[in-house]
Amino acid sequence: MATYKFFEQVNKNFDRAAVYTTLPKGILNQIKACNSVYHITFPLERDNGEVETIHAWRAEHSHHRMPTKGGIRYSMLVNEDEVTALAALMTYKCAVVDVPFGGAKGGIKIDRNNYSTSELERITRRYTYELWAKNFIGPGVDVPAPDYGTGEQEMAWIMDTYRALSPTIDSAAVVTGKPIHQSGIRGRAEATGRGVFFGVREACDQLEDMKALGLTTGIEGKSVVVQGLGKVGYYSAKYFQEAGAVLVALCEYEGSIYSKKGLDIDAVMAHRKETGSILNFPGAQNLDTSASGLEVECDILIPAALENQLTEENAPRIKAKIIGEGANGPTTAEAHDILKARGALIIPDNYLNAGGVTVSYFEWLKNLSHVRFGRMERRFEENAMRKMVQGVEEVVGKKFSDDMIKKIVHGADERDLVDSGLEDTMIVAYNEIKEIRDRHKIDLRTAAFVSAIKKIGHSYEQLGIFP
Repeated sequence: MATYKFFEQVNKNFDRAAVYTTLPKGILNQIKACNSVYHITFPLERDNGEVETIHAWRAEHSHHRMPTKGGIRYSMLVNEDEVTALAALMTYKCAVVDVPFGGAKGGIKIDRNNYSTSELERITRRYTYELWAKNFIGPGVDVPAPDYGTGEQEMAWIMDTYRALSPTIDSAAVVTGKPIHQSGIRGRAEATGRGVFFGVREACDQLEDMKALGLTTGIEGKSVVVQGLGKVGYYSAKYFQEAGAVLVALCEYEGSIYSKKGLDIDAVMAHRKETGSILNFPGAQNLDTSASGLEVECDILIPAALENQLTEENAPRIKAKIIGEGANGPTTAEAHDILKARGALIIPDNYLNAGGVTVSYFEWLKNLSHVRFGRMERRFEENAMRKMVQGVEEVVGKKFSDDMIKKIVHGADERDLVDSGLEDTMIVAYNEIKEIRDRHKIDLRTAAFVSAIKKIGHSYEQLGIFP
């Protein structure tokens, strides 16, 4: 089986897009290069007294905007190539959706299942210290977030450690994806999956594109396959199901399950919690392997696991008409060409999974402003709407029901505002890259890279780096 250098895959897509810009070669090379990579090793004393050497990385791809931003993953697959590639994707992703960050990424080479909670805490806190010691972390420097193998708990440990080292009023803004009661934001946990749904929904509302695929517009009734049932995959599946799509297959590392009639995502998750596996779910068929689910006939395929899942080896067997990349780098450049030649619509990762960093941006802003979204205006909006309803009642001579009044006068709380901002971001960005695609007669991935490269190049121009 072919070995894929992840950063090379990202740069292949960059080079394809660069020809549609007028930027000088030197600036293109600067945009493409990774500015800083920090490889860390430190000792861990295990609970049994043994000492183990831990390897970790942090890559800051671009400083054209500050701070840099990107998740931290805990995985045995973590290496310098991976974090560099993911940092680059973060740079381009932030530019596509107009989030003012440079791209970064970090990782620790561990299988978290092999460590106790106290060991994970020591690893996380030491990693944070090492980043702080070399100025690789800070609210205005580099702001991590959760990724594969990490979550709210790790982010809380990072914030607490940083706050002890740099006790400033803005220290909560050092990391995003924190628990709500630790300065987090409502809607962050489901943000990436929600963004995937908004992006695919916008694509499915394009009449001409759907006609070309032999599909009707809208999500309702479309068959969907989701690979990966972490937060991204689970929430993607949940929102598609709520919109009337049919989940015909779900894939996890232990295998895949299929049902033409459809699978209930919450029932599958409950079954997995009880049995430790999605396999043998009542009414579903077990497929041979986890990868087998990718090849199921469907309208929409959402790879939401890890990189390099769709390759030149299995791409000829992928039957989906729409591929929505929930994961980072799930499709190799070779697989992309095969799927594109077949006529599939590929909605690229450097746009589609930007929901996480978008809502992270909102959390960062909240932490810097020290005000919860909706706190100052919600009651004012509700009182103004209540007065308007009372005026309408007087004019028409009829009273609205209490339930109707409650719906009409509802003021936007933090969750409403986050969801609204995320939806607007995904819709506006999709139409921007679609316009570039249509103008240059290219695919959406190349169009997203064109959009990002031009925006980053414009930033360098404004800084006076080139005339």
